[in-house]
Amino acid sequence: MPTPHALAAPAGADTAAYAAAATAVNAPLRAPRHVPLVEVIRDGLVESVHYGSLIATGSDGETLFSAGEPDAPMYPRSSLKPLQAVALVRAGLDLPAELLALTAASHSGAAKHQEGARRILKLHGLDETALENSTDLPYGLDEREEWLRAGNQRSQVAQNCSGKHASMAATCVINGWPVKGHLHPEHPLQVLVKDTITELTGEDAAAISTDGCGTPLFAHSLHAMARAYGRLAAAEEVTAEGIVSRAMRRHPEMVAGEGRDVTALMRAVPGLLAKDGFEGLQLVGLQDGRGLAIKISDGGDRARLPVTLRALAELGIESDGGALASLSREQVLGGGRPVGVIRAAEFLATN
Repeated sequence: MPTPHALAAPAGADTAAYAAAATAVNAPLRAPRHVPLVEVIRDGLVESVHYGSLIATGSDGETLFSAGEPDAPMYPRSSLKPLQAVALVRAGLDLPAELLALTAASHSGAAKHQEGARRILKLHGLDETALENSTDLPYGLDEREEWLRAGNQRSQVAQNCSGKHASMAATCVINGWPVKGHLHPEHPLQVLVKDTITELTGEDAAAISTDGCGTPLFAHSLHAMARAYGRLAAAEEVTAEGIVSRAMRRHPEMVAGEGRDVTALMRAVPGLLAKDGFEGLQLVGLQDGRGLAIKISDGGDRARLPVTLRALAELGIESDGGALASLSREQVLGGGRPVGVIRAAEFLATN
């Protein structure tokens, strides 16, 4: 049986302490029993198949439908950001709605996103030296090309998680916690985040690692994540959960960006809460407390939207003016012309 993998500590951290905190919970590795979720059709032939798992939950967390192995642990990646934002609000973070939406974002790196991260820092007497995330180019293709044409390089504020990291540093200032080293899993901020995620998911972390931006990353099941998103989406506006979800719905352009499917989904369906994550994650919460969690096993980003739209249709979700329908046809091109589609497989038949 495979042994737990080693955990990489952030630069400057106590490597031994960091690894010890992780290996105490890391479980032996096993690939979940995923099923076909998405097919790539080229001129009538199934050219490729994306496997994965998914689950839709009701307002009480009960399973409405599922495919694959939704109770297997996985790393939710950036779909954890709204839950992390709830922890920060509970710890006293108080921001304008557009900046709180940026706190929960995997933003495209547009000027408004980068300026928003700097605003969060400035409001709390900080500057970019307080950021402890990794450096990167803007995530959005158009934003990245514009950034490079201007002669810019990779930076922390351009990285898609900079809003979250600015708010984490700000929350440390608010509570009198050390800003330096605030990504270490034993820092009071990260202990609070972990406890909040455990509460919202109703599930202890099965393993811990480090996300691409340097933040502690906790493994949970799709089932638990769907429950958490349903809880966020249905929360009263006066609660931390409600404050975060309301900010994301009011400013979907800050959660992702123009031309991004997460932004389009929230604009298309009033009250819908959506967040993606690297390695093929899609989470959705509905105002009636239902939740949806999807994991594409190969991490293929092109597969998220077709299966998300198919699952929303199964839940009876319709958009204003047919906006969802306009997102539903992912084309396969040959010589610059459409020769096929990327479509959801009959995943419910596998259950």
